[in-house]
Amino acid sequence: MKIGKRKGLVLVFFITVALGLVVGKSLAQKASGVSEAYESLKVFTDAISLIQKNYVEKVNSKDLIYGAMKGMLEGLDPHSSFMNPDTFKEMQVDTKGEFGGLGIEITMKDGILMVVSPIEDTPAFKAGIKPGDIIIKIDGKGTKDMTLMDAVKMMRGPKGTQVTITIARESLAEPKDFAITRDIIAVKSVKSKTLESGYGYVRVAQFQEKTDTDLDNVLDKMEKENGGLKGLVLDLRNNPGGLLDQAVKVSDDFLESGLIVYTDGRIEGQKMTFSAKKEGTRPNYPIVVLVNSGSASASEIVAGALQDHGRALILGTQTFGKGSVQTIYPLEDGSALRLTTARYYTPSGRSIQAKGITPDIILETEKAKKALPRAFREIREKDLDGHLLVPGAKPETEEKTDKPKGKE
Repeated sequence: MKIGKRKGLVLVFFITVALGLVVGKSLAQKASGVSEAYESLKVFTDAISLIQKNYVEKVNSKDLIYGAMKGMLEGLDPHSSFMNPDTFKEMQVDTKGEFGGLGIEITMKDGILMVVSPIEDTPAFKAGIKPGDIIIKIDGKGTKDMTLMDAVKMMRGPKGTQVTITIARESLAEPKDFAITRDIIAVKSVKSKTLESGYGYVRVAQFQEKTDTDLDNVLDKMEKENGGLKGLVLDLRNNPGGLLDQAVKVSDDFLESGLIVYTDGRIEGQKMTFSAKKEGTRPNYPIVVLVNSGSASASEIVAGALQDHGRALILGTQTFGKGSVQTIYPLEDGSALRLTTARYYTPSGRSIQAKGITPDIILETEKAKKALPRAFREIREKDLDGHLLVPGAKPETEEKTDKPKGKE
């Protein structure tokens, strides 16, 4: 009996610490609020005790705690989540842009693991993996309802090792196995080329730790080769976002002064402003920014800032509409919370949340339409269950928003 009580006290302490991280350990809570929280925690620990005592198989306490925290965070909004130590490490690898794997961008839709696109010149690309392919097995293990991170972990690994993925594709009569040898995947966040003399094209695939540095390097090179630029196309299509500070730095490259973005949250530390400085600003050549429904978060910050300042013409289709900021809170055991802490706003005060950036010129070519399967082109932030409301909007208003016409 004493052992059970000790376990209960340890669990109460652990959950109290975790809950304190989520709510900011507010010292201003009223006594009634504290009492209510402890009553809820008692119900929680009672449930864990019942599971440990009565479940058909022995259950690890940490697995129960992790599962509870996962549900707690995912119940808030689509972008808050709990990351166990392995998942947290994978996230840190992603922001650095280099890892051992296949070179394939994937997503999970309705429990189905689907290829968004293979990354150029990677093992997956060379093996013939195509956008829209459905991955039904990884090394013989079915992917139905597998988590996205579990799938990523199975496909990543040391250079030179092999993994077999089973693909279902409309043009294939039956699923096909692709045995692919892993390599070091160095994801280049910035690619460039000269379209014609004096006119440059720069593609930013995502905002990683060195995106601004890479952008500076390619712009310096193009300006030197062309004796200066007469115009620039900045391609942010299908850019899912990334690091906020990199979006700010990229915007700052083209703005001499003024607000770039500001954030607003519940506590003072979440209210921040980011402004441009004159030093390092590029010449005032014309800029066209390309966007589409896959342009999200950090890429919307850049598009919104350049649009509000009249620095660029935005061309394409309505962007994704992810106008929220996530903060990573590492925990002592190597896990972490990814918590939505604020909304961000463009210089003119527009919230992008569940709205997106409306291009100055709305245009989508047939080639662009084929770049992603229809389901990906149509889904935006407003279509995600539990998304944050547009500030001031009523839930009834958003429920009437058109949903995707089909699921693939």
